[in-house]
Amino acid sequence: MTPTQLPDYPFTPRHFTVRPGIAMSYLDEGPRDGEVVVMLHGNPSWSFYWRHLVLGLRDRYRCIVPDHVGMGLSDKPDDAAGASPRYDYTLQSRVDDLEALLDDLGITGPVTLAVHDWGGMIGFGWALRHTARVRRLVVLNTAAFPLPTAKPMPWRLSLGRDSRLGGWLIRRFNLFARGAAWFGTERSLPADVRRGYIAPYNGWANAISTLRFMQDIPLAEGDAAWPLLVEAGRRLPEYADRPVFIGWGLRDFVFDRHFLDGFRAALPGAQVQAFEDAGHYVLEDRHEVLVPAIRGFLDSNPAG
Repeated sequence: MTPTQLPDYPFTPRHFTVRPGIAMSYLDEGPRDGEVVVMLHGNPSWSFYWRHLVLGLRDRYRCIVPDHVGMGLSDKPDDAAGASPRYDYTLQSRVDDLEALLDDLGITGPVTLAVHDWGGMIGFGWALRHTARVRRLVVLNTAAFPLPTAKPMPWRLSLGRDSRLGGWLIRRFNLFARGAAWFGTERSLPADVRRGYIAPYNGWANAISTLRFMQDIPLAEGDAAWPLLVEAGRRLPEYADRPVFIGWGLRDFVFDRHFLDGFRAALPGAQVQAFEDAGHYVLEDRHEVLVPAIRGFLDSNPAG
């Protein structure tokens, strides 16, 4: 499926060589002098997830929307020892990639971070070195702190993280992207939208990142991403002095009320819209409400 065949995705992706031999696809929509909104997707989605928000902002705001390496329209390198090019599918790699992209684009001033799923950990990981540049936050069903003690690890994620058989099934049959496209919303997605989420990960090689993201989930000391996640969580309250919009689908089996409560506690001044009739892909379920609400939030809180 090419970008021109995707519903509500009338964009021309650009490409940046983020590492030798590895190209990152990204969107750069809106006026060059507009306030910058960086939108970061998670697993198993890609920039396609943000399409309605980009369309709702690009007349005034500069929207930078990368596809993380291995995701969407970006290259999908192997991580085997002898692979060339080779990529380490870790949270730190994602943070470094984001830094490289923004540096290449010459974006050195204020930004708004819009984050979903793994995008929260990537965005807040990047922000550890650039806290003062983050002027606003848009937070959608994500995490920036360890799994709350009251929240059990969902078995669907453990299947990929901890089971060799589960990992094989995910790569062989593209189970994670297919499952998310069918069960990540309360609204039944049109077939072409489901295909938009599923198509980038068809085939063993193309599904590598959907599994590696799961295997990188930090749950305890000793996991590679644990120090970065703990530090992001420790410093999350530092953003309480700036505008924050939280949009949340309460039917998300992963990022549920436990995570929403964590963000509310750390960012008590946040503007919150939570939906009983929305799931993990909250922008799919409620974009008609969320896009104008986020636009109003940005317009009312200039980045300065």
